[in-house]
Amino acid sequence: MHILQPKHSKLSAKETEELLTKLNISKAQLPKILISDESLPDDCQIGDLIKIERKTEGKLNIYYRVVV
Repeated sequence: MHILQPKHSKLSAKETEELLTKLNISKAQLPKILISDESLPDDCQIGDLIKIERKTEGKLNIYYRVVV
């Protein structure tokens, strides 16, 4: 992982369910990320949820993607 690349982490099944319930959405409604993306953790599979943490100007922005 490159120093400028945002941190990508895989959510557990419990974290995934909590997030989907909190946002009141399904996995199909989340933006997608390809399984071939180099930034994904090694243990990712299709259907997993990824949390992306990007720091900009001292603020932490969090994004979620589903692996396809």
